[in-house]
Amino acid sequence: MTETEPRGGSGEMFDAIAPRYDLMNRLLSLGIDQSWRRQAVAALELADDARVLDLATGTGDLAIQIARTHPTCHVVGLDPSENMLAVGRDKLGDLGERVELVAGDAQALPFEDDTFDGVTIAFGIRNVVDRPAALREMARVTRDSGRVAILELSEPRDGLMAPFARFHVHTVVPFLGSLLSGHREYRYLQRSIAAFPPAEEFAATMDASGLEVLEARRLSFGVCHLYIARPRVK
Repeated sequence: MTETEPRGGSGEMFDAIAPRYDLMNRLLSLGIDQSWRRQAVAALELADDARVLDLATGTGDLAIQIARTHPTCHVVGLDPSENMLAVGRDKLGDLGERVELVAGDAQALPFEDDTFDGVTIAFGIRNVVDRPAALREMARVTRDSGRVAILELSEPRDGLMAPFARFHVHTVVPFLGSLLSGHREYRYLQRSIAAFPPAEEFAATMDASGLEVLEARRLSFGVCHLYIARPRVK
């Protein structure tokens, strides 16, 4: 990487692909990512008037899904990429009064302890340099009665569908990303998915960071996992 190239997974990298990010997500996941997000929202088990924090919110897909599913809740979406947030704000429409999109770092959240009833992060934890720090921050800002839901892509290591899923990650993802977006950043996506730890290892990291893992749910033959947790009693 040269001095002028953005670090893989950084806000600057996502600034470059922001205009076509949503289209690429739909194509690369074959549209299944929307179903994964719905499962994450349901896992929060939110009450009326809940306050929710969506980290690595990007263009706001999950934040918007939470607000539409729970019409009286308030959602804060935080992301390091200003360009991604700008695209997200254009999508808010009448949700703008209940969904706030702000720039920030998941490793050092600008919120008081016990601020939120739920915290989510979809396809973003693998981009965080210090994952334990971000997980500790999630535990810190989540109320004792709240839940944390983490969606992350993974490379299936067993099962009949594993070879096909690996082919998709290693070949289809970077090819389509380069073809349709004109950027090489999707090579980083392939590498970051392959490098992400197995579900049991990441769940152990969550546990060591102050989050009690209630479930690590395997989705779509292991292409994605949904980690459902709650903060350990402070």
